[in-house]
Amino acid sequence: MDASEPFTVDTVLAPVDGSEESATAAEYAVAVADRYGASVHALYVIGRGVVKGMDAGAVDEEDVADNAREFLGDVESVAGEYGVAVSTSMIHGFSSTRKTRHPGSVVLDAADAVGADFIVIPRESVTDTSPDVLERAAEYVLAYASQPVLSV
Repeated sequence: MDASEPFTVDTVLAPVDGSEESATAAEYAVAVADRYGASVHALYVIGRGVVKGMDAGAVDEEDVADNAREFLGDVESVAGEYGVAVSTSMIHGFSSTRKTRHPGSVVLDAADAVGADFIVIPRESVTDTSPDVLERAAEYVLAYASQPVLSV
C-alpha cells in the first residue's frame, strides 16, 4: 500500500474474554468498524483455567457457553447502536494436547479464517474467570499479525 491508496477495512476482529478490558476493546472495534463501514467479528477466547476445569468436569460447559453468549450479546448490542454488523464465535484458547494452540495463535488463525483486515485486542485482562488470556495473546498478535493491530 502506498500513500495514494486509501486505507480500507472490511472486517475488524475483536478477541474478547468476558473481561472489562475486552469489553472496552470491543467498543473500540465497533468504533473502527463504524468509521470504515466495516463489520466486526467478536471471538470469545476461553482461557486455560476454564478449559482445564471443563476437561476435568469441574466447570460446567453450559455455564461457560451461557456466559460467553451473554457477553457476545452485549457486544452485538453496542454494535447495533451504531448499525455495525457483527458475527461471533467461541474458541478454546489453549489445548493440553497441541502445544501450538495458545491465545495468540488462536487469534491470528481466526483473523485469517474470517478475513479480518484489522484487529483490536485488549492489552490485559484481570478477570477471575479468564486471567491473562488475552494479555498473553496481545504481545504475540502485535508481533506476528499481518493486519494492523490496535491494542487497548
